[in-house]
Amino acid sequence: MGDRDQLQIDLRRETDRVVVTMAGELDMANAPLLTGLLEDDTLTGAPTVVLDLQQLTFLDSTGLREILSARQKCWDRGQEFAITQGSPQVRRLLSVTGVGEHLRTLASADEVLA
Repeated sequence: MGDRDQLQIDLRRETDRVVVTMAGELDMANAPLLTGLLEDDTLTGAPTVVLDLQQLTFLDSTGLREILSARQKCWDRGQEFAITQGSPQVRRLLSVTGVGEHLRTLASADEVLA
């Protein structure tokens, strides 16, 4: 089984955002898939990037670092950045590390950004 079997990433372009939906595991083995995607022209031109974590079943410290890196890259480009709540395991890691307090969190990827 390869890295792509453990993490599936889907991009959905909307008028006001790009939604990056991840399903599976975001960890040390496959974080480079997200790293490469963050430089994609589809993302760099969007006013807002939303990482949809609802289907993410596992997140380790490398994946968490990648999410924080995504936020910084978006901010550096002048983009808004948000995540969805994610699975219970993902929410727990965000809570335990305190990182969740520093990320704009939406109930769903379709939530209206104010």
